[in-house]
Amino acid sequence: MKLISWNVNGLRAVLRKGELQGLLEREDPDILALQETKMQPEQLEEEFPGYHRYMYSAERKGYSGTLILSKEEPLAVSYGIPGEHPQEGRTITLEFPDYYFVDCYVPNSKDGLLRLDYRMYFEDCMRAYLSELDQKKPVIYTGDLNVAHEEIDLKNPDSNHHNPGFSDEERGKMSELLAAGFADSFRCLYPEKVQYSWWSYRMRAREKNVGWRIDYFIVSRRFLPYVEDSQILDDIYGSDHCPIALLIKEEK
Repeated sequence: MKLISWNVNGLRAVLRKGELQGLLEREDPDILALQETKMQPEQLEEEFPGYHRYMYSAERKGYSGTLILSKEEPLAVSYGIPGEHPQEGRTITLEFPDYYFVDCYVPNSKDGLLRLDYRMYFEDCMRAYLSELDQKKPVIYTGDLNVAHEEIDLKNPDSNHHNPGFSDEERGKMSELLAAGFADSFRCLYPEKVQYSWWSYRMRAREKNVGWRIDYFIVSRRFLPYVEDSQILDDIYGSDHCPIALLIKEEK
């Protein structure tokens, strides 16, 4: 089974250029999770044959938003997480017989860490939510989590130490999540591999590979034996992020 996650930074653009259709044709994922769709449901006219579609949009048009395409129809679908949160379309959960699948676009702390307080609250709510799900069945949590957890996860850690996405506070929340029974699938399989999933549009950053790894497949630690591979598909363009993939062993 193949699962793919991609922050498309505007769904209309990747559809117009055929990049999303190309990804579906090339990879044929069982589930595709998107973030930062920046669309309302009525604006999405594209058909995705063979997939069930679940979309969660922000109240503010052209902002945030998530979408999941799944070949298998889930047992249940829910939108958002517990707590007091703005309507920004950030989280979709699908329940399947053997696991929960959670697609998330974690809030950015903004320049100067202006939204750090809310980000910390969101992280606490998400950790509690994932832990509650994990008590029932394993969890696969994916998306743009807007944090480079360790220094290996970005090109220039020293100059970014207090910047959004690499602050001590954000990295600490990721550590708390992993300590709560979850695992970073890519880093568990590739503890010393340097590979990025996001590059600034400035200064030819992607061409120079000056990037960050901020997109993840986080899984319940007891689910790790079923993970065949965790990949970063950095040869696919169309966004400032590239897709990531999780391969699950068929024998599960």
